[in-house]
Amino acid sequence: MQSLLAFTILATVFSNALASPTKTGTAKRATCTVDSVSTASDLTDCSSVVITAFEVPAGDTVTIKAASGASIEMTGSVEFAFTSTSGPLWTFDTTDATFTGNGFSFKGNGDLYWDGEGTSGGTTKPHPLIKFEGSGSFTDLIIKDSPAHAISVGTTGTSSFTNILVDNLDGASLGANTDGFDVSASDVTFSGNTVYNQDDCVAINSGSNIVFENNFCSGGHGISIGSIATGKTVSGVTISGNTVTESMYGMRIKVDSDATDASVSDVTYSGNTISANDKYGFLVSQSYSEDFGTPGTGSTISDINFTGSKTTVTTSGSYPRVGVDCGKCTGTWNWGEIDATGGESSDLVLGGGVVISGGTY
Repeated sequence: MQSLLAFTILATVFSNALASPTKTGTAKRATCTVDSVSTASDLTDCSSVVITAFEVPAGDTVTIKAASGASIEMTGSVEFAFTSTSGPLWTFDTTDATFTGNGFSFKGNGDLYWDGEGTSGGTTKPHPLIKFEGSGSFTDLIIKDSPAHAISVGTTGTSSFTNILVDNLDGASLGANTDGFDVSASDVTFSGNTVYNQDDCVAINSGSNIVFENNFCSGGHGISIGSIATGKTVSGVTISGNTVTESMYGMRIKVDSDATDASVSDVTYSGNTISANDKYGFLVSQSYSEDFGTPGTGSTISDINFTGSKTTVTTSGSYPRVGVDCGKCTGTWNWGEIDATGGESSDLVLGGGVVISGGTY
């Protein structure tokens, strides 16, 4: 009887062992540390990732691809050596991640690249410096001295970006094309961010359900939708509570003059404080890359509204305070809550039959 009992126990233990031989092999690692390019190469089973201070050598790039729902934090700054490698130099490819930079930086060493030519020539400039894919919430991060475009957002799930500083102040004389956020994504919110740069603070190139609120932009080209190219659409955008100062333009919607099967629709501006120190305070153009030219008719712009709280727009330059250059704009736009002053008288070309009501401009 004892022998039978012993045999039964051994058989059970052996059976359990066969049934779960890979349990330890598939378990998520509690914490993974990234302190070099090589240690960032396999993070797919990491539920917690800690990024310490290190340098990314010339020729290398990094992709952070952690487990779904991972928490990711920085405990030191990451610096990029001078390189001719194409960007992005660092990619977050995550699913429902929670990231905090803890106030640390990605340092692009832009001063080694800036020559006044941006991405149009001169020194090869890796861009963007950082790219976000997948989804997650990302906060408390500094991008310092990006060679050209700082951040590309190509997320595919609900995401948010808060308390991020793009600091390209040092490029004031020679930096160019140093866009803050280039966005081709939907269901994304940008809140409480600060951008000092020499190009668009944000450029929304495609996507829907986008919120850009309570951000501060200085030194660049203001808040932009576009430029919109053939086949691209932007819809359902809220731009509210932002401050733009010391910028060439205040806010723009710019659609390529030759764009077809493209559209911008359902854009709401509310409670923004906008100051342009050179060109238009607010511009809608289907003539891009010109501000005013021969507007295209292969795209459509509709439902551009100023509602909610008053948006104030000023310009100190010798351009119209508001410009609208439409080849095919449609609907009735409610501009009841815009107050635009300074510069020259507004210039409105309302092609397509659009009607603008209310407002002071």
